[in-house]
Amino acid sequence: MTVNELTTWLDYHYWAHDLIFDAVATLTPEQFTRPIESSFKSVRDTVAHIYFADWVWYMRWTNQLPATPPANDSWPDLASLRLASKELEGKVRAFVQSLGEEGVSRVCEYKTLTGAVDKAPFWEMLVHVVNHGSYHRGQVTTLLRQLGAAPPKQVDMIAFFRTRR
Repeated sequence: MTVNELTTWLDYHYWAHDLIFDAVATLTPEQFTRPIESSFKSVRDTVAHIYFADWVWYMRWTNQLPATPPANDSWPDLASLRLASKELEGKVRAFVQSLGEEGVSRVCEYKTLTGAVDKAPFWEMLVHVVNHGSYHRGQVTTLLRQLGAAPPKQVDMIAFFRTRR
């Protein structure tokens, strides 16, 4: 894996984020936080979880993991969550660019959320972040449909590649 390939993964990830944010923006504030059966309690909590996962991995990569992560209700509305996500995107992109080709394969040691120590090559962790986001973006799509809202535009990776051609 190369820095350019990882950048493509990130390009896809944040492109899909934007499409999800655009679809979620059509919800009322009540719909955004309405309890609904899924992995998380609401659309807001699901989108916040995607942000949280991106954040926790970035914090691990930069050895900054604090004791207390942000709570889902740290973002009272979509605009605040979208802003936090854009700020994190800039940090992640800068970090990946700073790695250099050797850094892509470097093994990073980190603590899991349970406190266990683990390690993996950086590229594996970044690909995991993108895959994790895809899983939960699919959940958001289902939640939007359950709320009677329009789903996002297609967020499949092939749709991303088509937009780049």
